[in-house]
Amino acid sequence: MAFSTAISGINAANADLGVISNNIANASTTGFKASRAEFADVYATSLLGAGSNAIGQGVALAGVSQEFGQGTITFTNNSLDLAINGNGFFQLSVEGAIEYTRAGNFQVDNEGFLVSNQNSRLQGFQVDGGGDVTGQLGDIQIDTSLIDPNPTAAVGLTSNLDSRDVSPGTGFATNGPYDAFAVPATAPNPVDFNATTSTTIYDSLGNPHVLSLYYVKTTNPNEWEVYSLIDGQSQDPGTGTVGDPVTLTFTSNGQFDPTSATDINVTGWAPIDATGISNGASAQNFAVNLQQTTQFGTDFSVSSVIQDGFAAGQLRGLEIDESGVAFARYTNGESRALGQIALASFSNQNGLQPIGDTNWVETFSSGAPNVSGPGTSGLGVIQSAALEDSNVEITQELVDLIIAQRNFQANAQVIQAADAITQTVINLR
Repeated sequence: MAFSTAISGINAANADLGVISNNIANASTTGFKASRAEFADVYATSLLGAGSNAIGQGVALAGVSQEFGQGTITFTNNSLDLAINGNGFFQLSVEGAIEYTRAGNFQVDNEGFLVSNQNSRLQGFQVDGGGDVTGQLGDIQIDTSLIDPNPTAAVGLTSNLDSRDVSPGTGFATNGPYDAFAVPATAPNPVDFNATTSTTIYDSLGNPHVLSLYYVKTTNPNEWEVYSLIDGQSQDPGTGTVGDPVTLTFTSNGQFDPTSATDINVTGWAPIDATGISNGASAQNFAVNLQQTTQFGTDFSVSSVIQDGFAAGQLRGLEIDESGVAFARYTNGESRALGQIALASFSNQNGLQPIGDTNWVETFSSGAPNVSGPGTSGLGVIQSAALEDSNVEITQELVDLIIAQRNFQANAQVIQAADAITQTVINLR
């Protein structure tokens, strides 16, 4: 019996050596989780039990458990390197089958999908046409095509008009009636207007145009006229060519009078090119909101100009925030959400089955995954441009290696002792 008991000990020590050597071999494997061999003693039993004088028959490998402790996060220069700081696993689609990993070294394949080194597609929540994240899971794909231009539909200004200004007298010079002037007679002659500002707007083809506003203080107290020009041409609310100014009034404390006109409404604007003919863009309507204008005794200033148009744009870069939302940045200054990375957690993550490539699959023991966005439902957050190192502690593994080696040698010594005793018995005469 001593032979079989010692052999079980040798097998156990050999299994322990195998687990330790695998840990050491993967000490630099991204997302690797160390394993631990667990053993149990063996007794011969019957229906009546083992008895009070039972002698153990050795040891058996009860299981190999994985230690899912957090590995050290190392920063990189690649925004597609992702680390999970906390609980959870990335979801990967391998020809429709779902696998789980902590290794976040992703890249973009030739179709624009985010994939692992084994070309498994990263899973995430999709976005709708408005860029809002939905609850639908699928492959995360980076759209590298040009984004369509967006014509300006609204402009908003926050500004202050200097209450100390006086009327220029002649007002905003024209070449005749309001339906005939094109530009200020001596633009930008400060005699004709008190202040001016401009911003860029866009037509339906994404071409930029300059919207200029000229402010003229009238002879009436707390009253101003605002003229609008696009590319030097006056705009008429009715014809899209020429129009009367918008009159703004203010209260005695410098605040915008709510009974005053609030918008410059441009309708039927037909953009033209440098030669003065239509550039092919469709006729356009938009409003310039002036409600955030004040009249205080300080210099004219414009604190913000916001307009919603933009030109066509090409993909320039990709950023992923801690909530897992992937943002594409374009050359026109726009950014769009392309999806949100999904993370999965398990009630018993030690029940996951390792399948190689630092991936796991769910089992009956692990239970079904709980899938949600990073930072919710007890899940960790995403760290972009970083990777999670293996959680193997080399020093501890080397100590365990010495212990396993001594266990092997001790069990081998038991076999030698049992052999010597057996030989003595055989030599009895």
